Amino acid sequence: MPIIKSAQKRMRQEKKRRAYNTATKTGVKKKFRAVRDELAAGKPKSNAALIAAQAEIDKAVKRGVIHKRTAARKKSRLTKAYNAAAAKPFGSENPGKPGSKPKKPAAKKSATKKAPAKKPASKK
Repeated sequence: MPIIKSAQKRMRQEKKRRAYNTATKTGVKKKFRAVRDELAAGKPKSNAALIAAQAEIDKAVKRGVIHKRTAARKKSRLTKAYNAAAAKPFGSENPGKPGSKPKKPAAKKSATKKAPAKKPASKK
């Protein structure tokens, strides 16, 4: 146990951070395992477990618990395993974001340019 006050505080902070990081990593592992178990049982019925696992991984990255490339690797491997077992590959079931409207074509701009407005003459 440290004697210096700042070192004691540092130990308290590390203890809190360790607990927070452990809880976050455990949540990621649980969601990951849920998808793996569903895939091992047979053909998955829906992609809800995969979406939940990916969301949990993204939250862990946002919180700074795991690195973004580690998260990308985990998500990629999980999606690849899901696509091998599922009837429809992930992403083909509901393309686009829910509630998003299709994009309209951009309006054509007129070819003529307007002349810049002239500044009034200053009084001297």
